[in-house]
Amino acid sequence: MTRSALTPVLAEAVAAGRAVAAFNVIQLEHAEAYAAAAERVGLPVVMQISENCVRYHGSLAPIAVATLAIADACTQPVVVHLDHAEDVALVEEAVRLGLTSVMFDGSTLPDDENRAVTRRVVGLCRAAGVSVEAELGEVGGKDGVHAPGARTDPADAARFVADTGVDALAVAVGSSHAMTDRTAELDTDLVAALRASVPVPLVLHGSSGVPDAGLVAAVRAGMTKVNIATHLNQVFTRAMTERLETSPTVDTRKYLGAARSAVTDEAARLMQLLALR
Repeated sequence: MTRSALTPVLAEAVAAGRAVAAFNVIQLEHAEAYAAAAERVGLPVVMQISENCVRYHGSLAPIAVATLAIADACTQPVVVHLDHAEDVALVEEAVRLGLTSVMFDGSTLPDDENRAVTRRVVGLCRAAGVSVEAELGEVGGKDGVHAPGARTDPADAARFVADTGVDALAVAVGSSHAMTDRTAELDTDLVAALRASVPVPLVLHGSSGVPDAGLVAAVRAGMTKVNIATHLNQVFTRAMTERLETSPTVDTRKYLGAARSAVTDEAARLMQLLALR
């Protein structure tokens, strides 16, 4: 069984000077693609289930249990992660189901409340051996809440980690969620300053909008977990559409299979890119 908590996977990445890819699961084919990619390149992967994905499916358990089964069958370490959870009850359910990591997003709460609730989430998760990621600085483009120009202050970030005890911290350095073009420019000097100030691994959200060279620069500056969702959804949709256009069919396995294969290829490429191979 290769299900892993986030903390040891990130610790190994920090020691090796590389980053870990974190990809969103929406359909079962996504999880299958990420497991296949991890085995192909011999690297760990984070499979993320967002609170938005839970709403889409109507509940956490079906998609989570399926993803956990795929993780357990993979020969590489797999972190199964609840992403951008704003509901503490959902975090508690994720822990009961066996997910190995959660990202509690209290960034829209008043600062004192964010710290207090995050600290409570860390306590309940740590007792179960589950890692906790959280967010202080705002990341652009998330449901109109976060300002695109937001930046995380290194001193504030260090205090937040000390106050909450989180295992990883998502920071704002110039990326934005849900970008469909890869034109974001990251502040790598800020990444380096955050790395020097913050004692836990740094997480980059909204990485789909960052070009390859920008991702590599961010890893070299100190980013350790890199979340990519929209870009892979584009790959999935394009491959599915092309398969239907060239060979129309009502057999869903044909076009979903084509999409799964395309995502496997791109996920493997991105994992190697972030590992600086």
